[in-house]
Amino acid sequence: MTRIDEFHNKATARLWPLTLLRVYTGAFFLVHGWGKLRNPDFASGLAGFVNSRLDQSFDFFRPFLEAVVLPNQGLFAFLVSWGEFLVGAALLVGLATRWAAIAGALMVAAFWFTKGQGFFDGMNHDSVWLMIFIVLAAVHAGRAHGLDARLGERFRFLA
Repeated sequence: MTRIDEFHNKATARLWPLTLLRVYTGAFFLVHGWGKLRNPDFASGLAGFVNSRLDQSFDFFRPFLEAVVLPNQGLFAFLVSWGEFLVGAALLVGLATRWAAIAGALMVAAFWFTKGQGFFDGMNHDSVWLMIFIVLAAVHAGRAHGLDARLGERFRFLA
């Protein structure tokens, strides 16, 4: 083993907390996305949820919900369920982690805007997930114990 390999192994060994955060986030979104995929009534549930939150949603986001999301509830149910599932799967194995984290951040931001909760509201978990996704995207979380570390040299878009 070369000295560079020794340094790399020691450096990635210290990144286990980042790996733990990435894997937990991936498992969370994979499980919740799978639950939505298996629910045949998810589209109507999504529409009901959005309708119930319209009065609380952020003013700038309400027209989008009314004009785009509600008339296309089936499409958005598909996007939310598959989005959560695929973001979770990618994070779990550390593949295209930066892109998955960016997609996850956009998704939870939309959830947050729909709910209309304050950033520091104790019930606003979406702002916490948003911060987690930003960290995972910013620090190359897939490079620590993930497939991005193995495939990054070959596929530059993973870097």
